[in-house]
Amino acid sequence: MFDIRAIRDNPDAFRAAWNRRKPGLGDSVDEILRHDSALRKAVTDKQDAEKVRNENSKLIGRAKAEKNEDEAARLMALVAEAKSTIETAGEQEAAAKALLDDLLMGLPNLPLAEVPLGSDEEGNEEQHRWGEPKRINNPKDHADLGEALKSDLGFSQMDFDSAVKMSGARFVALRGKLARMERALAAFMLDLQTEEHGYEEVSPPLLVRDEALFGTGQLPKFKEDLFNASSVVDIDTWKRGAEIKLKVGNLNDVASVSEVLSDITEQLNNRDVRWLIPTAEVPLTNLVREQILDASRLPLRFTAHTPCFRSEAGSAGRDTKGMIRLHQFNKVELVSIVENEEAGLAELERMTGCAEEVLKRLNLPFRRMLLCTGDMGAGARKTYDLEVWIPSQNTYREISSCSYCGDFQARRMDARFRKEAGAKPEFVHTLNGSGLAVGRTLVAVIENYQNEDGSITVPDVLRPYMGGLEVIAAS
Repeated sequence: MFDIRAIRDNPDAFRAAWNRRKPGLGDSVDEILRHDSALRKAVTDKQDAEKVRNENSKLIGRAKAEKNEDEAARLMALVAEAKSTIETAGEQEAAAKALLDDLLMGLPNLPLAEVPLGSDEEGNEEQHRWGEPKRINNPKDHADLGEALKSDLGFSQMDFDSAVKMSGARFVALRGKLARMERALAAFMLDLQTEEHGYEEVSPPLLVRDEALFGTGQLPKFKEDLFNASSVVDIDTWKRGAEIKLKVGNLNDVASVSEVLSDITEQLNNRDVRWLIPTAEVPLTNLVREQILDASRLPLRFTAHTPCFRSEAGSAGRDTKGMIRLHQFNKVELVSIVENEEAGLAELERMTGCAEEVLKRLNLPFRRMLLCTGDMGAGARKTYDLEVWIPSQNTYREISSCSYCGDFQARRMDARFRKEAGAKPEFVHTLNGSGLAVGRTLVAVIENYQNEDGSITVPDVLRPYMGGLEVIAAS
């Protein structure tokens, strides 16, 4: 959400910032101001009518006591008219507020001036590189390597076939040593972030309500990217089923159809809906929702290792082979809560450095990219992507995204802090980043540490987590 007073006071700044996101998006300012004007007029009309009602209601009793029936009748008519105006203005207020809130909820955050202008990834700017890609003759794809590795029981350690049979495309079952390496990577990342970088480990819920996703900005705009874990199907399916059943029983029983549909609608409107988290950013950031924090507690830094669930609605045909783009994957998330923009930008550099340290200790070559306005996530004001070298693709691929969100999420969550006792609460600023995506890190390790015989050398930092194992041998 955004401060409507700030938009009122400086509409051109918002118009220009949104146009940097997407040409023409700044026109939303005119619509915002139109709804805001209608809202304020309705509020004023209601308040004026309430004043008329209250003042004249007091006079009615006096006129009746004085037996002035004509005056009493006139006053009663004024009160009745005021009540009608209050009701109408109240409906107009609610309608205008709903339209304004829906519009503001669906708009992306304002990019900082330092964010480069661009429409897609071609506009991103490389900041620096670390490490030299290892020369590998005819590097194999991680999926080919993983499928060729056999577990102790003789099954493929990267088992796509079994996963597809039970869950469909974009799922994998890791087995044997590769499953242990995935666990080792997550444990290594968590230990690094908690023991050396000061993050507090959290084991958060994996199912969240609408409010949590609205708070971090995944709803309403990115609903199609989420998995709904509600125990009932959508309302249209229920209605169609009820209509068919009732019509088969009695084609003329219209009243029964209406009654059942009304009951179904009520049940669905009151159902307890949950969503599978797309990332631990959602529950970690919502740890401070609807709170007023003491400034002495900031910054807060949280980390969590969780499964993540995404429908990948807009990725048809992309990375269909392997583990790059799955519906379910593991990730170590980093979230920070700070006071203001100055602290937020400093924290962004720190957070990105914490994510980079994982890649450095794994000795995986990477580069840092500053995302342009058109490639940045909707909730971000500034974002760095870390891209790791993938030998089989002869290019760098995203493995972490670290974003500064300003007070965008805090306003939606009503998360505030107080600088000192008695001071007016202010909205906190939030950041989130991957530290790292575990599955993609596994992909990078497999490909960068592959040997000619198909075996995988275990990176030095992971060996203590794998019982001293040095090589995942090919069968």
